[in-house]
Amino acid sequence: HISGTDRIEEVSREIEVDIIVNIQGDEPMIDPRLIDTLVDELSDSSIDLATVGGMKMDAKSLNDVNTVKVLLDRDGFAVNFRREPVETEAGGYYHHMGIYAYTKSTLERFVKLEASEKEKELKLEQFRALDNGIPIKVILTEKVIKGIDTMDDLKQLKAL
Repeated sequence: HISGTDRIEEVSREIEVDIIVNIQGDEPMIDPRLIDTLVDELSDSSIDLATVGGMKMDAKSLNDVNTVKVLLDRDGFAVNFRREPVETEAGGYYHHMGIYAYTKSTLERFVKLEASEKEKELKLEQFRALDNGIPIKVILTEKVIKGIDTMDDLKQLKAL
């Protein structure tokens, strides 16, 4: 499989569901209420793919290549994702968290698409959706959940 999303699509073929939630393995501290919020967003609207963005980005996160940042349009949809440092004031970019909710049909469509050049270059599968015209709604939350991307992150988690 190319990604975890490709793996969950394979599993989704065996179950009857309308919405699939993918929590990436490096996000063990995701608040369960965020899962409910994402499912509600897809259940109550025409949104087919959603993820979460943390509203508070400190200078350390803005400059950390392990922190994925997301830029939104005025309607709350992702315009760009990036890993590299952001040379802007906090507020333009949000801390992207590794949790996604898909409608089953969108997930099926997603995995049939070729990985885009940006996805391959930046190792961010979100670009497979964006570069193929699948909008990604970003639900904003006050609480930023730090993923486990480095040994230091793991040590901090174990210290909790």
